[in-house]
Amino acid sequence: MSASAPLPQAEPVTPERFGPLEIEAKPAARAGILTVGETWTYLGVLVALVIVNVPTLGTDQWPFRPGPVEPEGPLGPVVRMARNHWDTALLRSFALFAGVIIALYALVAARAFARRLGPLVALSAIVLGLLVLPAVVLQAGLRDATAPWFFTNDSTYQIELAGDAVADGENPYGHEYGSAGLERFYTMNGTVGSRFHVAAEHFAYFPGTALTASVWRVLPSPWDDYRLFVALTTLGAFLAMLAFRAPLGLRLALGALVVANPLAIRAAWFGNADAPSILFLLLAFALVTRSRYTAGAVMLAAAVLLKQFALVAVPFLAIIVFVRAARRAAWQAAAAFAGVTAAGLLPFVIADPSAFWDDTVTYGVETYRIVGYGLAAMLVRVGLLENRNDDYPFGLIALVLWAPATLLLLRAQLRSREPWIGAAGFALSIFLLIFIGRVFHSSYLLWPLAGAILAALLAFPARIPVVALPTPSRPEVASTRRRLGRSAHGRRASRRE
Repeated sequence: MSASAPLPQAEPVTPERFGPLEIEAKPAARAGILTVGETWTYLGVLVALVIVNVPTLGTDQWPFRPGPVEPEGPLGPVVRMARNHWDTALLRSFALFAGVIIALYALVAARAFARRLGPLVALSAIVLGLLVLPAVVLQAGLRDATAPWFFTNDSTYQIELAGDAVADGENPYGHEYGSAGLERFYTMNGTVGSRFHVAAEHFAYFPGTALTASVWRVLPSPWDDYRLFVALTTLGAFLAMLAFRAPLGLRLALGALVVANPLAIRAAWFGNADAPSILFLLLAFALVTRSRYTAGAVMLAAAVLLKQFALVAVPFLAIIVFVRAARRAAWQAAAAFAGVTAAGLLPFVIADPSAFWDDTVTYGVETYRIVGYGLAAMLVRVGLLENRNDDYPFGLIALVLWAPATLLLLRAQLRSREPWIGAAGFALSIFLLIFIGRVFHSSYLLWPLAGAILAALLAFPARIPVVALPTPSRPEVASTRRRLGRSAHGRRASRRE
């Protein structure tokens, strides 16, 4: 054979010999297990949350002067551990202990069992619990050791009083709270002050807070503290994030961020009751993106009943439903939302329409003094408003600025037809509404944060295409080896010639 003659070519081995290629849709996180890199990334997120929270845990507590502290009952040991006062060093020690647990877990992070969903959720529960619960438990214990108007927040205390009113068959709207103990909160020493506080005559929340408080208050003291309910719903948000269709590592990381950001941790112990509504809002988005439209509508109605801010999410979630669902399913979801919302609101509206409107709408946009550092406070600082009790044209500003911006966001969502655009639109809309409001509390920022986290979660596809090659049978493998062997023998013989 000539040296220039072409060498005999082996017959190419193609996947077709083993059968056709199959494109399978498999979850991005294989069978609920992370890679080593993903596990270390998640552990890094937990460590970062610990580090961020340690310097701020327990700061800006109300300056109560309660007098003697007598720790008793089931939370007495916690109070004695804190030496009968609000001990931020103790709270930060618990947070640092959470960091130690993460470090110990990292030692076995390369093992397969440590990268599975179950152990990672257990680790998350321990770490997040150590960040959220100690401050809430210490507050409840100190309150139990003194009086109900100490070591609480006026909004939480009023929600509890409203729950008691509902349990007694009374209407929480138009109710007189000034003689029920709330008046002793504002003096910080338990006495009745000479100054009247406007909150004593208005209950600013939708009925869901009073209804849940009426149920929670059935528990014996000190477990009937409403902040324990808020803390549990704060932790429950982590499980709600796991209900989405998204890569497992992303769900874990963003779930931890929802629970353990400094705003959420402070809100739980300080007494800002946003977490229950946010939990139901997250569940609403999770269920809708899983095509459980009616259940998602019920969760959204529960979120609205617990906090008025959830109303901003209604049009954005409605577009997701009407774009994705069949017409009948979409209308069923709309009917479920309307029915649950009406069932929660109408009994109180019918009982006293003017009191309901004055407490839940007028009080927030006209009656309450300007608070915080939003647009209204800025106008006070520059002199366009005389003082913090001056009239502020919230309705006009909302009509001129917020409403057109929200319509543009809804239009962008309709054009894109992407759920994450709806979540991002909600985040931007609620942030703008909070900024132009008469009252701007830092806890309100939990709402745009939740919307931004939802957008990040929904922007990532839950599934990736995976090329699956069927495993060849033993006869096919043997036949292929013989053919390749003959081809290699022929090439060696050609080279010798």
